[in-house]
Amino acid sequence: MHKKIGIIGGLSPESTVSYYLHITRTYVERYGDYGYPEIIIYSVNLENYHRWRGENRWDRVAGDLIASAKSLEKAGADFGLIATNTMHKVFDAVSAAVDLPLLHIIDATAAKAREMGLKNLGLLGTRFTMSDGFYHEKMAPYGINTIVPCPEDQDIIHDIIVEELVQGRLLEDSRAEYIRVIRELIRLGAEGVILGCTEIPLLVKPEDSSVPLLDTAIIHAGTALNHALRQ
Repeated sequence: MHKKIGIIGGLSPESTVSYYLHITRTYVERYGDYGYPEIIIYSVNLENYHRWRGENRWDRVAGDLIASAKSLEKAGADFGLIATNTMHKVFDAVSAAVDLPLLHIIDATAAKAREMGLKNLGLLGTRFTMSDGFYHEKMAPYGINTIVPCPEDQDIIHDIIVEELVQGRLLEDSRAEYIRVIRELIRLGAEGVILGCTEIPLLVKPEDSSVPLLDTAIIHAGTALNHALRQ
């Protein structure tokens, strides 16, 4: 039997859907049947997370993620995912407080980048993901250097995420801004660009960039599928 996958979702709904679809559709494409692993989703209250993040109450974020992970474990999940990048800021605290094994999105992304031979990567995401340092610190042991946009462009990237993408709003002007920032990261030496917010791939596609775009949601979901199938 496959391991049961637990997903802490709702961070945002759009990215949660992409995790579910990638896991199930990839299995069908790979094996030709519908015997994909069972998936349990615990969808959190996104408004709470926006408020706690704005108040710098990462302890509240961690506490709710811990409770969510414990709920997944009680529901029968064998391992879990936090289906967002920013909340991995408190991953270590959450992982230490629960028995449910959790797969880290940055570990999965770093492993994929190393497999592709990429050592200098641009990073897009929320303001917290780009500026806090937790992404850089987690990537460094893999021999990967991260390059972030200038503060002004970080604000643009962040505002588009929280005001548009998490609501499923995809605007052409915003897409153009993302492409401009990606080109600037390439000019600064990026060999690839991490789409370090699981909603960004809704807006920006591989054909929009001359270097590889690392879709963290798809990479994370693919890692979960392989883990669930591993006996």
